[in-house]
Amino acid sequence: MSTLRVASRSETTSVAGAVAWRVRDTGTAEIEAIGAGAVNQAVKAVAVARGYLALEGLDLTLVPSFVTVKVGEEDRTALRLLVESRAAAQPMAEDEDGGLLEMASGTGV
Repeated sequence: MSTLRVASRSETTSVAGAVAWRVRDTGTAEIEAIGAGAVNQAVKAVAVARGYLALEGLDLTLVPSFVTVKVGEEDRTALRLLVESRAAAQPMAEDEDGGLLEMASGTGV
């Protein structure tokens, strides 16, 4: 799996589209970002990708870790985000008292 490298100037929707495509294709995507601005763009892109994939009944999990990467001759610390797909949670419904109930799949409700 090739890693998506995100910069502070990366377009959120472009990164989100790439994440969604990879998740559809392989079930996972990997993102690396160096610096606060790049991490911000990467996390926003995952949030947007969740919206894209929700229409297909998928949700995303995000597992962050720190890694050392070579940039030119210099070692830098990057944040690596492992994005994995999972089935979306079932919608919630209210009971008679206004409390929330989780709906079981296949109930037709």
